[in-house]
Amino acid sequence: MIQKKKILIRIGSLRHGGAEKVLVTFLKNLPEDLYEIDLLLNLYSGKYLSEVPDWINIIYLNKGEMITTNRLQDIPEKAARVIFQRVLKEFPDLLYTLILKDKKYDIEFAAIHGMRDEILHSTNHSSKKIMWIHNDLSQVKQYTDEEIRKFFGFDKVMVISQKIEQLFLNLAKNDTEKQKIVRIYNPLDTEEIFEKAERPVTNYEFDPSIPTFISVGTVFPQKGFDRLLKVHKKLLDEGFRHKILIVGDGYDFENIKNLKTELGVDSTATMLGFTDNPYPYFKNADYYILSSRYEGFPTVLFEAITLKKKIIATEVSGVNEMLQNGELGLITENSDEGIYLGMKKAMTDPESFTVYTERLNNYTMPFNLQNSVAKIVSVLNEL
Repeated sequence: MIQKKKILIRIGSLRHGGAEKVLVTFLKNLPEDLYEIDLLLNLYSGKYLSEVPDWINIIYLNKGEMITTNRLQDIPEKAARVIFQRVLKEFPDLLYTLILKDKKYDIEFAAIHGMRDEILHSTNHSSKKIMWIHNDLSQVKQYTDEEIRKFFGFDKVMVISQKIEQLFLNLAKNDTEKQKIVRIYNPLDTEEIFEKAERPVTNYEFDPSIPTFISVGTVFPQKGFDRLLKVHKKLLDEGFRHKILIVGDGYDFENIKNLKTELGVDSTATMLGFTDNPYPYFKNADYYILSSRYEGFPTVLFEAITLKKKIIATEVSGVNEMLQNGELGLITENSDEGIYLGMKKAMTDPESFTVYTERLNNYTMPFNLQNSVAKIVSVLNEL
């Protein structure tokens, strides 16, 4: 009988973000007979909970929906969660004794970079440690080179794009550190994307006479929805009729919604909130726009490419790699002006986007679900 490897995986929650979706897709395609997995969530919450396979044991520190507001009635619970999680982070003995029952793991796996210290400070000293990095940390203010170098404390660091891989290779001090870095493209299920895209659109009406720009993602500052709305307003003022559709939720949702009202664009910009199936909206929109300030390897672009959308994207980590340096979509400067010029081009010269469509129709994705899962499995098995 095969001795199953015992693995602890840590992530904040299973809310509707790219890293969360990628983790669940990976777990759904993992061979059950090789591993015994405990998935430890800071918060038992999120739309992807129901998709976690039954054989994976879910453990959590707190339960309930994510609290994204500062309403008076929410503050006590919000504070209690923060304090409890901080105590367990500060005193890992408590976590490993009380929550994890002194279980010994072969591998401890941080599924997002925010779990770095939790895994590195594990009291389970004999376990191998893996990190999965989904963002270009050089673009995140608090991550100095010194902070990023702390990730070399892991046995393996999985990165999702060439740019992030190069960042770590540049900071490595020797070959041993360089060998810890492994690039693995995100596992995503293209068949599922095609199947779900055929389902009907609900809660929104597309107007074929007006171009619609769709953007999908967790609503927080990284995604740049604020600058997308400001550009939308500027273009409307210049007489360019078009619509914006933002699909997603997050802690910045109310701020962006208020900005939309302040700009006076409630009739032309829609915030749909979260949907577990954004693909029919992708399919029916005219353009996909990525307005992000920074990324790692934007999962959402993979989905837009799969559905052969006309794409406008700011130049952030992963974009040149995914769009083949502008062969498959329009890459703009990472600024308000870049977004403005990209959208304006789509409305003044829509024919220029047909070349991207033609190339996408003949394009085969170089990364696929099976290859990605197999590569991650090989990392787990080699440790």
